Formats: sequence, structure tokens, C-alpha cells
Amino acid sequence: MERADIVIAVLVVYQAALLGIGFWASRRTADGADFFLGGRQLGPVVAGVSYASSASSAWTLLGLSGLAYAAGVSAVWVALGSISGMFVAWWWIAPRLMRHSRAHDHLTLTDFLAHGTEGRSRRAIVYLSSAVIIFSFVFYVAAQFQGAGNMFSATFDIPLSASIAAGALIILIYTFLGGFWAVSVTDTLQGFLMAVTAVLLPATAMIAVDGMPGLVAGLHTVGSPEQVSFVAGGGFWFAAGVVVGGISIGIGTYGQPHLLVRFMALRDGRALLWARWIVTIWYFVVFIGMIALGLAGRILLPELGDPETVFFRVNEELLPPIIGAVLLAAVLSAIMSTADSQLLVAAGVIAHDLGLGHRGRASLLRVSRIVIVALVAAAVAVAVYLPESIFNRVLFAWIALGSAFGPLVFLRLAGYEAPAQAILLSILTGFSLSVLFYLLPNTPGEILERLAPFCCAAAVLLGMRKLRG
Repeated sequence: MERADIVIAVLVVYQAALLGIGFWASRRTADGADFFLGGRQLGPVVAGVSYASSASSAWTLLGLSGLAYAAGVSAVWVALGSISGMFVAWWWIAPRLMRHSRAHDHLTLTDFLAHGTEGRSRRAIVYLSSAVIIFSFVFYVAAQFQGAGNMFSATFDIPLSASIAAGALIILIYTFLGGFWAVSVTDTLQGFLMAVTAVLLPATAMIAVDGMPGLVAGLHTVGSPEQVSFVAGGGFWFAAGVVVGGISIGIGTYGQPHLLVRFMALRDGRALLWARWIVTIWYFVVFIGMIALGLAGRILLPELGDPETVFFRVNEELLPPIIGAVLLAAVLSAIMSTADSQLLVAAGVIAHDLGLGHRGRASLLRVSRIVIVALVAAAVAVAVYLPESIFNRVLFAWIALGSAFGPLVFLRLAGYEAPAQAILLSILTGFSLSVLFYLLPNTPGEILERLAPFCCAAAVLLGMRKLRG
């Protein structure tokens, strides 16, 4: 069989399995609690792996490996920032948010953000939070569809718009059918596939460059001085920007609605304990693996026009067609595991938070599914007509959500409250500054874009906080 035929066969089998999970999950989805939180019965394996795969998305397999290819060893700070963000989320936020959401019967992050407010103030918080989530997720999901388009285009020479639409259709069907159960179980399957990929392909690439000694020697041969420096070759302040900017990408973790709902859906404390270690192992394997792949790819293929294709090109050069086909399915897994979670959260925002589905359980499910269809269409349009690199688009949405919601998550879980006006101002400050700094020229390590919005939003809340009585 030709390589393209093998890839198609593997993808057909893989997509059939995902659709089967969607039909299975539809039988377990009877009401809003099932559709949005799986009845709060998430076990450790599904919770941990589905969280990890949803957090990583195409930006890890394609974007991070591409960053390591282009920027060199300084990309390690981005990986360390993501890992540190995961640690704080699972060791500090998760147990507190699980207890809080159960005690107050919260179904969505917006329920948590608006907790303790009422009347016009509550409506204002809900509307603003919903607008931030929907706006950010359209661009976030569009980045995933862009990744799907890159994969199909690189493999089959299919027009980008057609390949984006094909990937979006599969995601739409199983999210539409099964809600949270379908998303979580498919994300778990996809997460395992991503972990295998993050071991196999980087290991093959490292062998091809003669291991760590060959990697170091090769980078000094083909790389620039900036690419072989952990601080991108700059002076003190530039180096500080690179290090702090890279690590600060982790703060975006604290405000991601599609990740925080995993904590709200956990079954119990034992599930939380085991899920922590599963996520930790997964993160180290995948993030360090993609850094290694990008650096080795720089040596093996020094003339790539688009750094974000290094995954595909190394795969094609080094692996047999059948194994390469499985790894391409892993890319599609990364894309789907984030897009489906975000579509589900966005559906919850409109159907539950904005009250469009509050005429009974059947109405909530029906409105949610209509919303998912509309959001997929919007994201496909953005991906086709407003192309952007996967890494940049994901980074914008990641920072915008983290800066808008992360400070309030920390404040409330620490036992403090703030007036409704402070909550509104904090969300608006974090989101607006994220947009502003995204549009301005980059600073070293993009430190302003990644750190300043969160800090300013936190300062608003800290200045008006009060200890919960």
C-alpha cells in the first residue's frame, strides 16, 4: 500500500472508534449534569489523561516542537512553565475547587465566578465571563482546526479548507452526541496515543542524530548562537525576559474553563490523588519529548520553511508508513482533545449560564447541541479566512482566559471574596490587556503579554478583597 493509503486506513479506523464512543456516551447523557460534568463521577485515569490531552492540544505536538526548532534550547522554559502551571493547578486548585463546586452545585466555571453575587451584578459577571469565553474559544478551536488542516495538507496534498472542514465534522459529531462523557473518554484514548507518540518519534529522532552528544554537536553546527543558548543569547534583561516569559506561560492554566471543569467533575479525593500523578508523568513525557523532537529536527532537516511542520517531516523521513500513520492520528488526537472540551464548555456558557436552555433538561441538551454546531461553523470560518500560526493563536487565547479568570479563582479558593464591581473590573482588565499586548510588538520572552495582564487583574482584586465570613 502507498503511504497515503495506510494513513487513510488508520484514520478511518480511529475515527470510527471515536464515533462509537460518542454513540455509547449518548446513552449515559440524561440531563445537564451528565452533559457538562459526567454526573461528577470522573475516575483518576479518565480525569488525569483527559485533562492532560485537553491542556496540550496541537500547540504541544506541532507548536512547541516548532518553537524548539526555530528558537532552539530556550524553548525549554515554555515547557517548564507549562509543567509548573500543571503542578499548581492539581496540587492547590483541584482539591479546593472540587469541594467548592460540590458544596454549591456549580455546573460551569461561570457558576463559580459569579458565586455570591445576585441581581444586576450577577448578570453582568455572567455576561462578561461568557463573552470572554466564547470569543477566546472561537480562536482557540480555530487553531485546532488549523492544525488539522496542516496535517491533511502535509500528508495528502488536500486543500486546506476541505481538510479543516473534515476534521471539524468528526469533532462535531461525537461532542454533539455524548457531551462530557464522550469528550472525556475520547480525550483519554487520545491522550494515551499522544504519550506514545511523544516517546517514539523523539526517541527515533535522537537515535538518528547519535544521541545527546550528537544533538549538542549538531546544534552547534547548524544552529545560531541564539539557538544554542538557554537565554536566546541576550544580555541580562533580555535573558530575564526569556526565562520569566517562558515560565509565566503556566499562569494561563489557572483560568482555563475546559480544564477547571475536570476538577469539578472528579469522583472523590482518591480519584484526585491518583489523577495528579498520572498528569505529572504525562506532562514530563510529552513536553520534554516535543522539545527533543524540535531540536533533533533542526539537525536532521535544517531548511524547513515552516517550523510547525517538523513533526510531519521527521515522521515521514524516519518511520515506516504504518507507524507514521498512527503518529499522524496522534496529531489529530491532540487537536480533537482540546477542541471538543472547549466546544462543550462554550455550549454550557450559552445554554446554562446565559439561560437559553433553562426550560427543562431536554431543552438544555437541545440548545447545547445547537450551540456546538454554531461554534464549529464560526471556528472553521476563522481558521479558513484568518490564518495564523497555531502557537500564536493558542497563546493569545490561553493568556486571555488565564488572565481574566485565574486571579479570581485563586482569591476565592484562598477564602477571600471581592465586591461584584471588583470582579467585573478584574475580568475586564485581564482580558483587555491580553488583547492589547497581543497587538503590540513583542517584548523579550513576550513577558508583558504573558505576565502583565494576570498581575494587573490580580492587583484589582487584592486591593478590594475581604475575608469570607
